[in-house]
Amino acid sequence: MANLKEKLELKIFDIVSQTSESLGLKSYVVGGYVRDLIMRRPSKDIDIVTIGSGVLLAENVAAALGKRTKMSVFRTFGTASLWYREGDEIFQIEFIGARKESYSHDSRNPVVEDGSMEEDQRRRDFTINTLYISLNKEDYGMLIDPFNGLESIHNSLIQTNTDPDITFSDDPLRMMRAIRFASQLNFSLHSDTLDAIKRNANRINIITKERIADELNKIILSPVPSIGLRLLDKTGLMQIIFPELESLKGVEPVGNMAHKDVFVHTLKVLDNVAKHSDNLWLRWVAVLHDIAKPRCKRFEQGFGYTFHGHEVKGARMVKGIFARMRLPQNECMKYVEKMVSLHLRPISLVEDVVTDSAVRRLLFDAGNDIDDLMLLCEADITSKNQQKVQHYLNNFKIVRAKLVELEEKDRIRNFQPPVSGEDIMTIFSIEPCREIGVIKTAIKDAILDGKIENDREQALALMYEQAAKLGLRKRE
Repeated sequence: MANLKEKLELKIFDIVSQTSESLGLKSYVVGGYVRDLIMRRPSKDIDIVTIGSGVLLAENVAAALGKRTKMSVFRTFGTASLWYREGDEIFQIEFIGARKESYSHDSRNPVVEDGSMEEDQRRRDFTINTLYISLNKEDYGMLIDPFNGLESIHNSLIQTNTDPDITFSDDPLRMMRAIRFASQLNFSLHSDTLDAIKRNANRINIITKERIADELNKIILSPVPSIGLRLLDKTGLMQIIFPELESLKGVEPVGNMAHKDVFVHTLKVLDNVAKHSDNLWLRWVAVLHDIAKPRCKRFEQGFGYTFHGHEVKGARMVKGIFARMRLPQNECMKYVEKMVSLHLRPISLVEDVVTDSAVRRLLFDAGNDIDDLMLLCEADITSKNQQKVQHYLNNFKIVRAKLVELEEKDRIRNFQPPVSGEDIMTIFSIEPCREIGVIKTAIKDAILDGKIENDREQALALMYEQAAKLGLRKRE
């Protein structure tokens, strides 16, 4: 077996090794950190398994580190976590005693007992996560690979280390994890693993929505998220956990007229966004930007399919989808709603003359999210006609240049009215009323249309003009 001693560069491994020996314990680095070490992927999460008490080992390692760390202990689960700094990097290290698990059919929460190293390896989900590195003096750095995890890594395969039907029936969340690892690592699912997920897909219903959303978010944050979403579709999980996305699939040709497959298009847009942004919620915008198209689809004779208003209806669907999936009902959701509602605006600009007024209004409505919106719209160009793609991209450059020019000139991005409602009430000695809103809207529209500058004196002049029309007189 290979010895990876030279790869264990962090000082913490020596500290764990020495502490384990002083306590008479056997300890190992396990799971994802070992996998990532072999694949040369960065990893900040380190799992340590010991044959004995993980909490005892953690407490003694923390004592050896002194003030350099902080620790959380979960005695009910027999685990403890340390946060450890080495150089400029912070690592989370989890300690746990070797254990064996057994499951009942109606729960993914196992009955846990102390176990041997072999039993601990057997309880793990996939072969790529069953690799151990010894931290013991007699074989320090030795790689232990009982389930041919190295071969799975070499072949870029996700497969279970025991019967896949038992693995997924015991803990159905592992089906999502299998697809998440395939998406993150650009691996394939072993045929036995894929078939078992198809057979056990309905078991996902015993998993909490929060845990499913967590795995779905990790898939969406993958380097090429379409890999995971296609596997969710292929295994039947998509229809259960995200039916709205599933409904985007397919086309309905009428004669020689058809529309593009919106599911395929959505995955392309998501992958395009993923090339330029790690923002989870912008990626969710990509997933949901056309989500209402099936509900807005109409066939117009002689013209073809239309999807009028899908951006408005799509924005309204966001809240319900987020609520059902237990995604956050906060500013993140509002951001997604806004971006879905605005996603056609820049495209409509490039299809017409790019006027200053239209660009100002776009900048006003998008605010600080304008750069994200432009990135999304450029990602939304998925035509196979390269001439058409280049035409849109060139026009988007014009829009971007206009945005910069008008932002510098008119300060619209974080627009604050130069004359406030309080100003109007004080000047005309009035209480809150409809007329105040009329005046403020007139000032805002005049600035956005370029009739006046974003300037207080010009705004005040327009205020008096509008007030006179409304029968308001300045307080003497």
